[in-house]
Amino acid sequence: MKDAIIAATRLAKSYAADGVQTHVLGSVDLEVYEGDFTVIMGPSGSGKSTLLYCLSGMDAPTSGEVRFRGQSISAAKESDLAQVRAQCFGFVFQAAHLVSNLTLFENIAVPGYLKEGRSNEDTRKAAQALIDRMGLADVAAHLPNQSSGGQQQRCAVARAVINEPAIVFADEPTGALNRANSLEVLTLLGELNAQGQSVLMVTHDVRSAVRGNRVLYFEDGDVRGELCLPTWDDARAADGSYVREREAQANAWLSSLSW
Repeated sequence: MKDAIIAATRLAKSYAADGVQTHVLGSVDLEVYEGDFTVIMGPSGSGKSTLLYCLSGMDAPTSGEVRFRGQSISAAKESDLAQVRAQCFGFVFQAAHLVSNLTLFENIAVPGYLKEGRSNEDTRKAAQALIDRMGLADVAAHLPNQSSGGQQQRCAVARAVINEPAIVFADEPTGALNRANSLEVLTLLGELNAQGQSVLMVTHDVRSAVRGNRVLYFEDGDVRGELCLPTWDDARAADGSYVREREAQANAWLSSLSW
């Protein structure tokens, strides 16, 4: 039995605007397991991103509880929650959100200086190692606007993992990329997961979703279904039939849920 790295109990989120109450999350009970590549799918407006933000402490739920490795974070003070996010969580979004006046190297390194117990020199070495790993050595000294969208998103992945987080939260990380760049980012996330990194990714794209070993279908503010897949085998991915089989399985499952 796997341990839960993130767990939600009766998680709800509502917004009030012009006297109208909108319920985005119903009463969600959910566990995300250590070492898994978990994917959340669902129609637009179903609450996928809101769920991700509440699970990661970026947004406060209206009610219910979120626990990180057994410890409640939903009622934590903002200063304590900021520490958890800085030390234990990594974030990748659809837009890279890089700091425009910092080089790619600096964008990766800056959050690394927040890592407790690590020297600045070790942070710079860690940033350089990620630059090399992500294939960014030739553009490390470039500003974001001097880099391609794919390079910026690879930089965002590196920034997300420089502090060796317990879990990476990814919200549509390939949504703004072409197919080739999407594959690069998904491969990087898969490699991290293969080394034990927990990943929780929101996507609407079946080809991206089948990289995960657990896919959750989210609709009307709650989990409506779950698909378990074998762990992605990158060595077999060059064989188109392997990918097509996973996509066919996912599409059949989604169809059964009226996707």
